[in-house]
Amino acid sequence: MMSLRLRLSLTIGSAFILIWALAATWMLSDLRHQMMFSLDQRLVASARMVAGLLEQLPPVPSKGDGTHFSAEQLNIPGGMACQVSSLRGEILARSHNNPDQALEAQTAGFHDQTIDGAPWRTFTLVRGDVHITTADRQVEREALNLSVLLAASVPVGVALMGCLCLLWLGIGQGLAPLNRMRDALMRRSADSLEPLQVQPLPRELQPLLETQNQLFQRIGKTIERERRLTGDAAHELRSPLTAIKTHLQVARMTEGAARDQSLAHAEAGADRLHRTLEQLLLLARVEGSLSFDDGVQCNAEQVARLAIQDAANGDRERIALHLAKDFSRAPLEMPSTLSIAALRNLLDNALRHTPGDAPVELNVETIGNRVHFQVRDHGPGIAPDDLQHLTQRFWRNSTSNGCGLGLAIVNAIVQRCGCVLQFDSRPDGLRVELSMPLQAV
Repeated sequence: MMSLRLRLSLTIGSAFILIWALAATWMLSDLRHQMMFSLDQRLVASARMVAGLLEQLPPVPSKGDGTHFSAEQLNIPGGMACQVSSLRGEILARSHNNPDQALEAQTAGFHDQTIDGAPWRTFTLVRGDVHITTADRQVEREALNLSVLLAASVPVGVALMGCLCLLWLGIGQGLAPLNRMRDALMRRSADSLEPLQVQPLPRELQPLLETQNQLFQRIGKTIERERRLTGDAAHELRSPLTAIKTHLQVARMTEGAARDQSLAHAEAGADRLHRTLEQLLLLARVEGSLSFDDGVQCNAEQVARLAIQDAANGDRERIALHLAKDFSRAPLEMPSTLSIAALRNLLDNALRHTPGDAPVELNVETIGNRVHFQVRDHGPGIAPDDLQHLTQRFWRNSTSNGCGLGLAIVNAIVQRCGCVLQFDSRPDGLRVELSMPLQAV
């Protein structure tokens, strides 16, 4: 793969070369035009100068082609030819630079002629009864023009090469912060998740550095969740497995009612183990980045009834549902799976802490663009100092017989979906209020 520095240099350098080439072509074309115009003006000036000299010299004989003035007498610049002829075309005077063939001088103005097989540029001036013609060889004009163009092109080429070199150095200097970031990443150990520190850093690269550090932070949280899940599973599953193994060993060594009781305890332990595993897996999914959106939308009443249906077997009849008269039937702005799971865990927790056949109340009402579920039990309540520990993993008070994951899952769903969870412990029971956002209608 081509390096970024080389790619930028080629792209910007190509643009530089194209712009400079167009500018140089324009400049040199204009310079050539001005050069040719200046040479033509030299022919005009020379013809006028010869006309002024002829007025000062003795009259030129009217006949005889051999009669001519020298280049010194006509004061003609080197490399230029001059011819003086009459109106009838008789040559009255010539400079020694003239070609052997006579110059065409019948028409005034500029002409391009081929004389003795070579191209010439001529100018004819009519002054009285004589024609004064000055001429330059095109080869000499082009040679002079080429030397001027070359003299003008060399600085342009040198300046262009200098710009390209400065461009290469400038891009390299501009990419130096990226190289520092690369070197800092290469120096890090494979398991290092500390924020990357690269200073100084241009403003344009700050979002890249912040995104990189956010990625490290997310990776660190993911690794921490995996470690906690592994540690929690190892800690919490050890006791049920040990209990199941013990009861099975007792059942193997006993008969009758004792054996049946041991098998029943083993089955209860397996059920508890199954619930713990399900809760652990759900907590891992909620805290992770897995999607729960299955395209199903539920309103508050549907969520409440499904949560009651999924609540603890045999106790769902104890749950009393109260719907406010004006509650909204708009769907919730969150996956239905998570909303049902959160409310079900609250109901399970309330049923577990409500003694006997006392009911658990579930009130549903809408306030603004949020629906509020209030779950009330008739248990002994929670000590004020213990309220802060309710959503911690595997925290249980002395009267609880759960696995300690239900409210931790609810709290994870609350953080993921923008919900609000509040606890209010009173002597006549614990009230838990869970509010969820509604979709805009």
